Amino acid sequence: MPKIRCSWTKDDPLAIQYHDEEFGVPLERDDDLFERLSLEIFQAGLSWRLILHKREALRRAFANFSIKKVAAFTEKDILRLLNDKGIIRNRLKITATIENAKRVQKIISEYGSFAAYLKQVNGSPEEMNRELKRKFSFMGPKISESFLQSIGKTPPWHEPNCWRYRGES
Repeated sequence: MPKIRCSWTKDDPLAIQYHDEEFGVPLERDDDLFERLSLEIFQAGLSWRLILHKREALRRAFANFSIKKVAAFTEKDILRLLNDKGIIRNRLKITATIENAKRVQKIISEYGSFAAYLKQVNGSPEEMNRELKRKFSFMGPKISESFLQSIGKTPPWHEPNCWRYRGES
């Protein structure tokens, strides 16, 4: 009998793989956490499935989400990205990603790693959202909530008939 998944996955192999293997699974590598943060920002106002289908192009465009490399991007890189038809060409999201790389570098210098910083972000969902909004660019409550769920910091939301549902919603 096939697994029943959240309806947003439909029959899309990338969405199914992300749903089954990545969504809500804790991440430890700083560049992986930065990638997930960036993808959540790019997803704002769009479907997650679209982001998954542009993920490889986004990885190429943003140097595999290397924090060090993205933090060094210049206006020339922004222009290159704005002309890259394979990615989401939204100037605000692009500049937020670059700015957030710089902010993550500061967090790493203060906490030792992005992962260590995220481990100490605690409290109610509202308190965690406020903290992330204070630290990052283009970060509202929905993006914060989605990011925290995607990295396993807070329980991920699954539809009640989904095989990964644990009564958390």
